[in-house]
Amino acid sequence: MKDIKELKVKNKRVLVRVDFNVPLNEKGKVLDNYRLKEAIPTIEYLKKNQAKIILISHLGKPLAREEEFSLKQIVPELENLLKEKIKFLPDCLGQKTEEEIKLMKPGQIVLLENLRYYKEETKNDLEFAKKLAKIGDIYINDAFSASHRAHASIVKLPKLLPSAAGIALQKEIKFLSKIKKKPKRPLVIIVGGKKTDKIESLPTLIKLSDYTLLNGSLSEVILIGKEILVGREMPEKEILGAIKKIDLTSSKLHLPKDVLISLEKDWTYKRIAGLGTIRKEETVYDIGLETIELFSAIIKKAGTIFWAGPLGLFEEERFEQGTKEVGERIVRNYKAFKVAAGGDTISAIKKFGWSDKFDYLSAGGGALLEFLSGKKMPGIEALR
Repeated sequence: MKDIKELKVKNKRVLVRVDFNVPLNEKGKVLDNYRLKEAIPTIEYLKKNQAKIILISHLGKPLAREEEFSLKQIVPELENLLKEKIKFLPDCLGQKTEEEIKLMKPGQIVLLENLRYYKEETKNDLEFAKKLAKIGDIYINDAFSASHRAHASIVKLPKLLPSAAGIALQKEIKFLSKIKKKPKRPLVIIVGGKKTDKIESLPTLIKLSDYTLLNGSLSEVILIGKEILVGREMPEKEILGAIKKIDLTSSKLHLPKDVLISLEKDWTYKRIAGLGTIRKEETVYDIGLETIELFSAIIKKAGTIFWAGPLGLFEEERFEQGTKEVGERIVRNYKAFKVAAGGDTISAIKKFGWSDKFDYLSAGGGALLEFLSGKKMPGIEALR
């Protein structure tokens, strides 16, 4: 991959693919600005070198042009971080957008509207990419967390313009390669959260690790796929294929010994039990005390710790114990190289005040797991 510093950007229109897919509250205020902060070094480098900076990103999964998915909402927070005004354009294509970009001066920053307002973005449409390419001279990918998606702005654009990796993307690859190539052993990988697509990376992650620790939600899906928990809807084809490759008897794999169970409509109901006893109407919200003790003992002897996904619904105090106590054990292992990944993981780390206790925090959850598991990431391959 080319480094951003290898390209001559002065007076050039530089399309920077960032990942500004950040959580917003009901009033459109940014709840977590971590991904915005990650883009600042690349933006500042381009500004210093007199480029015309055009930021492009997606936000959520809009079905049409719903206001709740407009990138206009992040402008105040981005301006606050950059300490200057930026210009927001209410479309990412079209004559008006092209005319505004022609008027740009060196060092100016423009943010375009949500790429996913066009279905052609997620369909990886070449014609859509060509229209985007018309407004730029150079393409920079600084969105590692979106680079596992074969979308037009990630895969097609770098084939149409001189391209390079941004500062944040290069930093991600540098730190993650430490874990992938020569980790200090034992390597402990903790996978949590509720997104079941993480299971697709598990067979390779288990081989890479010395210990792989899973939360209750993902473990439940695995037991359904193994037909240990019956009478439930089976996972989708890709996930089921990965589950079949997982050896539950592996000494490297650790599912929870016990979990905290409740009901979606009645949190006053709670019980701690084994995964195999979960009834259809019940939901797993956290890991239990036995599991906390087991995971803590493993984490204590780790040389490298990679954590992707909370161990329970940490946002609710009644379900935060697993994430909080296991997180405490991670940060107390002072000798280990510690990396945490994904928006929810970083939110938990901020909530409990551990931001300065990790060697590296990554905005990429699913993308990072795919990178570690050796899958070819479309966005990275397109830059090569």
